[in-house]
Amino acid sequence: MQEAIILLGSNLGERYRKLKDARDFIKRRAGKIIRFSSVYESEPWGFEVEYSFLNQVLVIETNLAPARLLETIQQIEDELGKKRVSQKEGYASRVIDIDILFYGRQIIETEKLTVPHKLLHERRFTLLPLNEIKGDLVHPVLNKTIRQLLKECPDHSEVYKTNTPDQ
Repeated sequence: MQEAIILLGSNLGERYRKLKDARDFIKRRAGKIIRFSSVYESEPWGFEVEYSFLNQVLVIETNLAPARLLETIQQIEDELGKKRVSQKEGYASRVIDIDILFYGRQIIETEKLTVPHKLLHERRFTLLPLNEIKGDLVHPVLNKTIRQLLKECPDHSEVYKTNTPDQ
């Protein structure tokens, strides 16, 4: 079994429901959820739209290899209604987004998967929930703890815990 850390995000439709549905699918198909952060709300990062995002970090134990975990996550996203956009189109609102932040201490760079996630240290909406449950985790490339990365984060956008109707 390997520990993987995953970020969930949604800014369209029934956002809390989509996060819950994603957690349920992950439990059934990807691995056991061993920890999860509070749900955080934030403005969109990298683009402007009317609806804010909800984000949550999960720590799972999985027996899926990284590439298989990515395939499983993408299938879950598709089933929950994610519409994929090309990199040329840039960032867009989404019903659900699921990213692999870490896979153990592995460093992975393939055409389809980069782990640790290449932008996590620049995103407050990722670092805050991650810090809540894994603040002492050392980023294997940057050699800094999540707590340190949060203090040094260039993103100063407003991110706050929500009162979730259902964790």
